[in-house]
Amino acid sequence: MTTRQEPDKEDFFLGWREWVKLPELGVPGIKAKIDTGARTSVLHAFWLESFQEGHQNKIRFGLHPLQGRVDVELICVADILDKRVVTDSGGHRENRYVIETPVQIGNKCWPIEITLTNRDTMRFRMLLGRTALTAGKTRIVPDASYLAGPSLARRYAKRTKDKS
Repeated sequence: MTTRQEPDKEDFFLGWREWVKLPELGVPGIKAKIDTGARTSVLHAFWLESFQEGHQNKIRFGLHPLQGRVDVELICVADILDKRVVTDSGGHRENRYVIETPVQIGNKCWPIEITLTNRDTMRFRMLLGRTALTAGKTRIVPDASYLAGPSLARRYAKRTKDKS
């Protein structure tokens, strides 16, 4: 189980994009856009499968955590918190599964709600919405990137060239 630590009362600075971890989902790193225009956070899921375990509704989903790398595929499982209609920035409405899981940015870790949808055509596999940023004194520096730490892409195996 991941230790959950709320951001402390000191200012916590984030750039407009950051590398984050989702430890309970087994995601060692994913690049997220900090999007204060979005209420809820969203995570890429290229397939979804709901199921029941005991009395708990769960969701299993596939995630390509690195943009442009379909060779890196993670299978994640989480409890379903809710299912909501979400309106995206283009005005399209979609019924999405909602999960709650800790997000770790730098040395800070706290639980957030995340909706799941296919973001294959989007630049970022994850958006961190404003409700996820309300814990502690999070400050966004819009002209900076990766203030919480360096790239976590190295946590994934290198792509190997096809030898055929």
